[in-house]
Amino acid sequence: MKTLIINGSPRKCGETISLINKLTEQLNGEYKIINAYYSNISACVDCRYCWSNDGCAINDEMAGVYDYIEDCDNVVIASPIYFSQPTGKLLDVCSRFQTYFAAKHFRNKVPLTKAKKGAVILVGGGDGNPQKAYDTLSVILSHINVTNIYSLVGSFNTNELPATEDNEVIKEIKNIANFLTEELQRII
Repeated sequence: MKTLIINGSPRKCGETISLINKLTEQLNGEYKIINAYYSNISACVDCRYCWSNDGCAINDEMAGVYDYIEDCDNVVIASPIYFSQPTGKLLDVCSRFQTYFAAKHFRNKVPLTKAKKGAVILVGGGDGNPQKAYDTLSVILSHINVTNIYSLVGSFNTNELPATEDNEVIKEIKNIANFLTEELQRII
């Protein structure tokens, strides 16, 4: 089993990575973590190369992510919530999934045939609306053929209680790991 994890947090030792670490402790198989703030992945520039070609015209670390997406079984996106949305750098990385949208809608190709499972893990300290961020990331996951997405999981009071001390979210992280390791059911 292979799992791609995209981390949208700028903090190397923050709440988001602490939950990612809890998840990876329980995952079977291999995993790859992409750190949006520390990777060499540019945002989509709408050059429209992908409207008529496979892949992307930008030559950066995303090429390796595309290769991993082809083979992986699961995709997890984790992010802090900023103004009720995932971080901008995370959305920059995810904008590069435009190549899959273009393949389907402009080139009439099925870009990814392997169905995947996925999950969204969010953290926040205050008054944001996590459902909006979850909805945004669920749409992104659907464009990379994640057909079965776990319900919203997050720790939303991190100004008062560290995520790793939030017993409910720790239980849900374990449930995500179990969900991802169950045999993938293909939805046709």
